[in-house]
Amino acid sequence: MSTFDNPFDPNRRLRSGGCSCGRHISEAEHQADLQLQVQPSLDSEEKRYEGVVASAVMRAMFPQDAARRAFLKSVGAATAAAALSQFFPLKTATEAFAQGGPLEKKDLKVGFIPITCATPIIMAAPMGFYSKNGLNVEVIKTAGWAVVRDKTINKEYDAAHMLSPMPLAITMGVGSNALPYTMPAVENINGQAITLSIKHKDKRDPKTWKGFKFAVPFDYSMHNYLLRYYLAEHGIDPDTDVQIRAVPPPEMVANLRADNIDGYLGPDPMNQRAVYDGVGFIHILTKDIWEGHPCCAFAASQEFISTMPNTYGALLRSIIQATAFAHKAENRKQIAEAIAPANYLNQPAIVLEQILTGTFADGLGNVVKQPNRVDFDPFPWHSFAIWIMTQMKRWGQVKGDIDYAGIASKVYLATDAAKLMKEAGLTPPTTTTKSFAVMGKTFDPAKPEDYLASFKIKKAS
Repeated sequence: MSTFDNPFDPNRRLRSGGCSCGRHISEAEHQADLQLQVQPSLDSEEKRYEGVVASAVMRAMFPQDAARRAFLKSVGAATAAAALSQFFPLKTATEAFAQGGPLEKKDLKVGFIPITCATPIIMAAPMGFYSKNGLNVEVIKTAGWAVVRDKTINKEYDAAHMLSPMPLAITMGVGSNALPYTMPAVENINGQAITLSIKHKDKRDPKTWKGFKFAVPFDYSMHNYLLRYYLAEHGIDPDTDVQIRAVPPPEMVANLRADNIDGYLGPDPMNQRAVYDGVGFIHILTKDIWEGHPCCAFAASQEFISTMPNTYGALLRSIIQATAFAHKAENRKQIAEAIAPANYLNQPAIVLEQILTGTFADGLGNVVKQPNRVDFDPFPWHSFAIWIMTQMKRWGQVKGDIDYAGIASKVYLATDAAKLMKEAGLTPPTTTTKSFAVMGKTFDPAKPEDYLASFKIKKAS
């Protein structure tokens, strides 16, 4: 009998041996099943776990299978299940089984950059999501993305907050030695902006930006690709008409104040902090470039997942639970207070509240209400990865043929995220790809090369 067959079926045996695979009463039934190509399945993963636990309990109570079948035929399956639940906590046992085995490692170090994109990873520490799942996680503030990458690759960090293109770049060996890397969850969607120096408040037309100096957090970032996309759609070649350089997020406002740069496409709280300090204004939110775009992510090496699967599962579960909490608008002020202290974002709570609630000053005298300024949705769409790779190729970071779908499925672990999203009360998609529009231009993930060929402005091959 299959491990997942119904233990309360009096016509089923709980001992193997009826057929060659052990899942059927007889070899004849086994062959009929093969011919029909029907594999009985249960409605959900939870039902599968319930079957495993109930089967184990019934085997312990009825060592002789004939006695179990006789008992079930006399009282019925429903009565038997109810009676069993009175004496044995099936629900508790099922939950324990579903959580997996013991944690291989409880004390973990997870690196993060102090920006609101890392909200679920950061808040999971002070708000108890890690400890709830048996982990003692030290979230470590880190200076920049290259440092996060290198410390994670060198195993100083067990896992990290990364930009969503980074696990793809690491896996492909772009900017570092190739290493199998994964992105089991997106941390945030939207949540970025183009911020300009207050001296440019009358230069709202991007066509007037030739000669500007811009900052982005990292070469392999949504910020870099979205800024380049936005400029190119307005006829500005990002490689010849402006300068773009990588500046760690915590240094962006200072560089704007010192007039070292004219603006940046950066993460919050840097955009709102520039407004708060009176040195910049928010030109456009990135949600108005691409509604629902990914930004940051939870990332870990394939080795970490393979060697510590239970620890990985507990860590991902913690982060997705925190993401589900952050998704709810009514929790945002509480979160702002939790992540404001110096060991996390080191920002005034009012700055973070404006970002997380979506009611904010834009630096031009307006109060804007945009509830979707930032949101938290953990599902790592494969189509996100494919779009990112088209932009990596567009701007010369990668060359030649790319296995878009293969790399996307290997790096963006949608199946793991979907399972834990259900546990956390979220509804995961039923597919891993979707079309979307960036500045009105539709992207079809099934045709990445056609999309790439459609751009007039791109890096010369």
